[in-house]
Amino acid sequence: MEEIERFLTAQGGAVYDTYIGPSITVMRAEAMGQGLRPLLGVPEIAVIDLPPKPDLEAQPMVALDAGGIPPVLEPAEGAPVIGVLDSGVNDHPLLNGLIVGHHLGEGIVGAADGWGHGTSVAGAALFGDLRDAITGGALEPVGRLAVAKVVGDNGRFPERRTVPRVMDAAIRTLHADMGCRLFVLSLGDPKANLAQGRVGPWAATLDALARELDVLIVVSAGNRGKPRPFMAATSEELVTVYPTYLLEPENRLAEPAGAANVITVGSVAGGTGLDARHDHDVNVQPITHEWGEPSPFTRVGPGAGGIRKPDVVDLGGTAVFDVPSVSLAGAPRLPAAGVITLNHRYTEQFLTAAAGTSFAAPLLIHKAARLLRRMPDASANLLRALLVGAARSPDAFDRRLAALTSAERVRIGGNGVVDPSRATYSDDHRVVLYAQDALEMDQFAVYRLPIPPEFRTGGDRTIRVSLAYDPPVRRTRNDYLGTKMDFRLLRGIDEAQLFEHFRDRNKILEGAAPSVPSRFKCKLQPGSDERANNTLQTASITFKRDTEEYGEVYYLVVRCLSHWAVDQAFDQRFAVVVELEHQPEIRIYNRVRERVRVGA
Repeated sequence: MEEIERFLTAQGGAVYDTYIGPSITVMRAEAMGQGLRPLLGVPEIAVIDLPPKPDLEAQPMVALDAGGIPPVLEPAEGAPVIGVLDSGVNDHPLLNGLIVGHHLGEGIVGAADGWGHGTSVAGAALFGDLRDAITGGALEPVGRLAVAKVVGDNGRFPERRTVPRVMDAAIRTLHADMGCRLFVLSLGDPKANLAQGRVGPWAATLDALARELDVLIVVSAGNRGKPRPFMAATSEELVTVYPTYLLEPENRLAEPAGAANVITVGSVAGGTGLDARHDHDVNVQPITHEWGEPSPFTRVGPGAGGIRKPDVVDLGGTAVFDVPSVSLAGAPRLPAAGVITLNHRYTEQFLTAAAGTSFAAPLLIHKAARLLRRMPDASANLLRALLVGAARSPDAFDRRLAALTSAERVRIGGNGVVDPSRATYSDDHRVVLYAQDALEMDQFAVYRLPIPPEFRTGGDRTIRVSLAYDPPVRRTRNDYLGTKMDFRLLRGIDEAQLFEHFRDRNKILEGAAPSVPSRFKCKLQPGSDERANNTLQTASITFKRDTEEYGEVYYLVVRCLSHWAVDQAFDQRFAVVVELEHQPEIRIYNRVRERVRVGA
C-alpha cells in the first residue's frame, strides 16, 4: 500500500483514505489517467473504479390529509434500537424522545437531514406504513432509533473516505455505544462495476460485520435508474412489457444488495397507485393492478454466485404512466403510489409519500424489531430464519408473473412477503420449533421432530424448514463463503442407518456411505442444489396422503461443509426453524408441545 501511495503521489495524485478489512483493502485516491494505467497491471489490485454514488432521491413534500395525527406512545419496555444508516434524521415531532443518539461519518458536517431520505426511512422503520398506523388510534413505535449520517447534504458519501470504512465505523459505533442490533441500509450503488458473480467491497464489509457482531443488517435491493425499460423505445412501453423488463441484465441488484449474511429486500406494489379521483382519468395508465405485484422499479437477483436474492420483498409502491407528459409518475405526487411516512420538512407538512426499495427495507426491519422485542435473546441467525420462514409469495404476484418460470419469479420476489404474526407466534393448527446451535467443520446435527397422530392424516399438511448461518467471507476467492450448510428431512428411517449414512468416514478404508432409500427422503422444495449457496434457506413439503407408515418421529439433519475455512478453528453458528402446519380446524399445537416437553 505504501508503494502504491508513493507512486500515485509522484504522479501528481493523492491518497485520502485506506481501509483494511478482514478480506479486502480499499484505497480512496485521486489521480490522472497516467497515474492509474500502470496500476492496472499490478496483480494485487483487483479493480479500479469510481467511488460509489448512493441511489437516493430528495423527498419533496406532499399535501396529505392525515385526519389529525394521533399521539405517540412510549415504546414497550425492552424495545430494540434500530440503526438507520442514511442521510441523517431530523427531529420530527413524531420522533420526540425516540432518538437515542447520532453518529456522523468521517467528513460529514451537521447531523440534520437536508436531503430528506433518512427521515422518511426512519419513519417507516419505527411506525411501518403510516397509512395504516394513523387509523388505529395512538401510534406505537416498535423501538427507538440510533442514527448514523453517512451521506452528506449533497447526496454523496464523504469525498475522501472509502465506503467500507464509513460503514464499518458507523455500525460499530451504533452497536457498541447505543446497543443497536438491527440496522437498515436503504442506500446502494447501481453503477458498481462488478464482474458477474462477484461481491463488492461494500457488501463484503457488511457480511464481515454481521458475522463478527451478531447483528441483523437489512439492505434494499435498489431501484432501476432509467425511466424506461432498456428493451423499450419509449416510457409508454413500460406498461406493455411489464414485468418482463425487470429481468434485464441492467436491472440486477445494486451494490451492496448481493451481500450473503444480510437480508436483501425487493419491492412490491400496493395496488394501481391511483385513488378515486383517477377512476375515469384516461391520462394515467397503471402498470400494476393489485397489492403484491412487483414494483416497476425493483431490482432483481440473483446475487453473487447465483445465490437466491432478494431474500424477501415488502411494500415499496409503484409508478403509473402519465400520458400527457409521456413519462412516469408516482409518489409523492400520487400518495397512493407510495408508503406514507415522515417528511423531513415537518414544519411545512408532517407526512409525505415515498416509493422505492428504500422504503420496503425499513418495513422489513420494522417486522424484525417486533420479533426481537418478543425474543430479545434471539441471535441474528434466528431472526433471519424466523423471518424468511414466515415469507409467502402473494397471490397477485404469482398471477401477474404466471408466464415466467419459477426461477425467474424467484429472481424478482425471492421468498415473498413476511407475515410478522407468522414469524412471531404459533397457532392451534400451526407450530413453530427452533434451535440455535453451532457445528464444527464437516460435522452434522440431527433433530427429532415429533409428528402427532393428527398430523399424519386429515388433508393437506405442510412442513417448512428454514436455516440461517453466518460464514466467514473472502472477496478475493471465487468461493466467497468459507463454509456452507444444508439440511435434509427424513422419515421412517432407523436411527443407526441415518447416522451411518451421514457420519464422516475414510472412503479409502471404509468405502462409500450406504445409501438412503428414496422413500425415506422428504422431497423439500426448492431442492438442496437450488439453495446450496445461500446462507438463508427455506424449503417445504406438503403431504396430501396419509403418512402413518412413517411413524411419529421425523429427522432433520443439518450439515456443516468446510470450504476454504477448513483450517480455521471455529464452530459455525446457525439457527434452524421448523414449522408444522395443518388445516385450521385441526389442532396440533398442544400435542406437539407435550411431545417436546417429554423429549426434553
